[in-house]
Amino acid sequence: MTKVVQIGDVKIGGGNFAIIAGPCSVESEEQILEVAESVRKSGACILRGGAFKARTSPYNFQGMKTEGLELLLEAKKATGMPIVTEIMSVNHLPLYEDVDMIQIGARSMQNFELLKAVGRTDKPVLLKRGLASTLEELLLSAEYIMSEGNENVILCERGIRTFERYTRNTLDLSAVPALKEQTDLPVIIDPSHATGKSSLVESMAMAATAAGADGLMIEVHNDPENALSDGAQSLTPAQFDEVVRKVKKIREALD
Repeated sequence: MTKVVQIGDVKIGGGNFAIIAGPCSVESEEQILEVAESVRKSGACILRGGAFKARTSPYNFQGMKTEGLELLLEAKKATGMPIVTEIMSVNHLPLYEDVDMIQIGARSMQNFELLKAVGRTDKPVLLKRGLASTLEELLLSAEYIMSEGNENVILCERGIRTFERYTRNTLDLSAVPALKEQTDLPVIIDPSHATGKSSLVESMAMAATAAGADGLMIEVHNDPENALSDGAQSLTPAQFDEVVRKVKKIREALD
């Protein structure tokens, strides 16, 4: 049986399925509040949003940083949803006191000092698989966190880099059962980063659910065409509502 990790009032694992949703980046108060309320109504139970953004190009939008965190906390207060956001530096840990779950992004999966630092906190950690990392390396990164005393780790498959160029990454759905053979940690899937195309998110979300994932992490934006980051892979609130509806049907069929 998969262990249960609790984020606020939300449980993931042990038969508990959770959908995390929200924009790639927090862009404004109006944007994050609108998206948060819409995904909550559709069935998301945890709000995601980037404040500090790891971008390939130094000239791309890097996030609103501390102001973005403050807006996320406003959305948390307005909706009652726990929040998850990525941390990029050990020095930023004091800023995350009121964040419910800390995300370690793919690029930081082997930032061992950061892993040990979040391992010394009591906060749940969402650990994303690196762009070119094996499952063994992902599990050993989780061990870095747990070896410091924090066993509240959730693993996230978000696609790996292959020779395929049509999609942003290649979603490794076999990671779900493969990881479950090796660990009792909950495993969730991020179909947004895996595909990089909003048109593919729905089918991959359903496939991940059927494969036995403990949850999904989906990017939703109220105006994807004008998003400051990752608009091409973001669903509109209406599209997200449809995905949640279909995922619920798959879970009912599995039960």
